[in-house]
Amino acid sequence: MTITFENVGRKYRKLITKIYDEALKETQNDHNLVWATITFVDKVRIAQLNKSFRNVDRATDVLSFPMLNIKYPQKLADFKRENEPDGSLYLGDVVICKKVAKEQAKQFGHSKKREVGFLALHGLLHLLGYDHIEEDDEKIMIATSKKILENLSITRGKQNV
Repeated sequence: MTITFENVGRKYRKLITKIYDEALKETQNDHNLVWATITFVDKVRIAQLNKSFRNVDRATDVLSFPMLNIKYPQKLADFKRENEPDGSLYLGDVVICKKVAKEQAKQFGHSKKREVGFLALHGLLHLLGYDHIEEDDEKIMIATSKKILENLSITRGKQNV
């Protein structure tokens, strides 16, 4: 998977790349030419995006902007017609607010790095068609997130990541 990073530091790039590779494998969406964009923003910018796209007037932790109309349990292989001429498939954008991530990490008792990794994964799962509006869908998304993070030994608690 190729990830375009904007305003993302080196330590987070490595972590997110590892998580995204594992997520594609775990969700059976291992597609060599898949790509997405990850952007870190401040609270003001994420609040603006949240207001513009969700009509929610507050900062949030992560937003996803999918380019495909994929719905779980569909797979990326179902979207061959959307591939670019070179065979690549653009999933979309994930925007993370580092300040909110830092606040949540403190609240949940784990590292900021773990929280950023979780949020990046959450955003990717949305790009892959997962959702949490309905209770059954939320259970699937939570279980999938947990499995991916456990595969990488990224668990809650200060000692991890």
